[in-house]
Amino acid sequence: MKNFLIKRLAITLVLLVLIVSATFFIVNLAPGDPTRLYLNPEVPPAVYDNLKKAYGLDKPLFLRYFLFIKEAFLGNLGFSFSYHQKVINVLLDTLPNTIILSSFALFIEYFFGILLGITIALINKNAVRLLYHFFSLLFYAIPSFWLGLVFIFIFSYKLKILPPSHMYDIGSEGSILNILKHLILPGFALGLSSLFATSRFVFKTYEDVLKEQFILNQKLLGVSKREIYFKYALKNSLIPIITLFGLSFPFLVSGALLTEVIFSWPGMGRLTYNAILSRDYPLIIGASILSSFMVLVGNLLADILYFIVDPRIRYEKL
Repeated sequence: MKNFLIKRLAITLVLLVLIVSATFFIVNLAPGDPTRLYLNPEVPPAVYDNLKKAYGLDKPLFLRYFLFIKEAFLGNLGFSFSYHQKVINVLLDTLPNTIILSSFALFIEYFFGILLGITIALINKNAVRLLYHFFSLLFYAIPSFWLGLVFIFIFSYKLKILPPSHMYDIGSEGSILNILKHLILPGFALGLSSLFATSRFVFKTYEDVLKEQFILNQKLLGVSKREIYFKYALKNSLIPIITLFGLSFPFLVSGALLTEVIFSWPGMGRLTYNAILSRDYPLIIGASILSSFMVLVGNLLADILYFIVDPRIRYEKL
């Protein structure tokens, strides 16, 4: 386990540096001058030069890169052009909101996904399974932002039962019930887009476990169906599900961009979108680093959970 963790941490660090480097050069080599977005076109050229110098944009690209890498490892991701404060502070202000949205979507995806997958695996009827496969493929093909627009149209403008945007009403910032009310539509839009994919994965895994020899042996020994289904079969189908779970959360956090924009949810995705429009280079790079870091950490946690659930696995051999 110790050797595995050391190897995985080393690989994670190398991947993070490569991702940071690629993001830095892609963003900084993009055409356009970000300083011109924040000043009047009639401002003298000397003012532009002073602003570039203040943000460090007057230095050569590779020098800026090495300075950025050095500061990044010290926890300093730069200074936001549009928010006029440290990038790390801007990201930490919006990250909790994205975590709230992603956690709710993850609950919907896995609670209903596991329940649906196991239910379909236990129902041995072709008509039901055919209907299930049809709707699972249909919802899998629908992007979350389009589903969000449909939800807004139906539940906000037609039925008028749920708010169409934002995280809370003005004056109700501390109300949990008000936040939950605003969370329903974006949470279900983000969660449903992955729910059926997860349920199909659970369905196939659980169905394969039910065909294993040890399950047949339990049936021959007279073990009750409830115990076989929810103790032996469920436990042995958890390994790939836990691996998938470890990867889902960071991808939901990093993939909530369009959903947050559609619902005006004040999270990291919407922040990244606005940063791209305003060419806020440090903020774009900082958001990319944080998203990549969460994906890599999620991958590492999935492997650790995999090891805990099935101790027979020997990562030292990898």
